[in-house]
Amino acid sequence: MSNKKVIETYINGFNKSDHAQILSCLTDDVVWHMPGLFYKTGKAEFDKEIENDAFEGRPVVTIIRLVEEGNIVVAEGSVICKIKNGGILNAMFCDVFHFDNGKIKQLTGYLMPEK
Repeated sequence: MSNKKVIETYINGFNKSDHAQILSCLTDDVVWHMPGLFYKTGKAEFDKEIENDAFEGRPVVTIIRLVEEGNIVVAEGSVICKIKNGGILNAMFCDVFHFDNGKIKQLTGYLMPEK
C-alpha cells in the first residue's frame, strides 16, 4: 500500500472511530506531536487521544490535499466535531507524517480553527 493510501485508511478510521483501523497504520513507537497541545509516544497513548474526552461523537475529517516526497506525506484538510461543553470545532489542519516500512512513525499536526 502506498503511503498516501495509508493516510486515507488512517483518516477513514477517524471518521468511523475505528481504533483498530487507525492503530494498524502506526508503528509501535509512533510519536504524535501537536505543538502547543500535546506530545504522545507509543500506540497506547495514541489510542487514548483518538476519542479525546473534550469531544463527543465522531469527527468529520476531510482530506483536501496529500503531498508525498520520500518517506513523508503532508495532509491538508478540515475537521468538524462536537465539543462536549456545547460548541463545534470547525478547523483546518496540516499534518506531517513520517513513514517507516509503510507505517506512520511520527505525526506532527497543526490545527487552526475556522472563524
